[in-house]
Amino acid sequence: MNRPRKYGLLERVRRIVRYRLHIPMLRNTQPPSHVARGVMIGMIWAMTPFFGIHMGLVFATWLVSRWLFGWNFCLVNGLAWTWTTNIFTVIPAFYLFYLTGQTLLGNFSDPLGYDNFKSVMMTAEQDAVEHPSHLGAQLSNLWEAFGIPLFTGSAVWAAIAGCISYWLSLGFVTRYRQHRANKMSAAKKKPALSKRTKHRI
Repeated sequence: MNRPRKYGLLERVRRIVRYRLHIPMLRNTQPPSHVARGVMIGMIWAMTPFFGIHMGLVFATWLVSRWLFGWNFCLVNGLAWTWTTNIFTVIPAFYLFYLTGQTLLGNFSDPLGYDNFKSVMMTAEQDAVEHPSHLGAQLSNLWEAFGIPLFTGSAVWAAIAGCISYWLSLGFVTRYRQHRANKMSAAKKKPALSKRTKHRI
């Protein structure tokens, strides 16, 4: 019997990135700028504290921008790239936002350490799951403790991630399509060359 292959952590991450993020970009037939805008919107929302509703926010952005402003982007790629912040990366990402916000706001005296930050976030999450009626109080406490620095820092990282992801994905898709076009062109020329060679022989 063929047993399912077991992959290490790095290989699993690589496969997730390939199948969830890269392949949807490569299979898209729309203009590269259209694809790149989708990646950009997905990354912008991924770099915000609204974890859990990132995909909904991308969809809402797609509806509003398309119907009200006539500005469009690839929805599939936008939804896919919100997965850059997930259950494994969300707390480190939030801590980065928090530290950035604290720095921009000039709060250098007593920044919360990562372990303490993680403990507070996980405790609040666990309490909200076990006691749904406490959700409002926990959100209020988290906002009071981290809200302004968290949102300030996330705005900076959302802008940076949006710009970088747009230009990188635009270049990536453009180069891939050019490479594929060159290969197809070369493949079409080979039969013609071989026929000429046989005719001469």
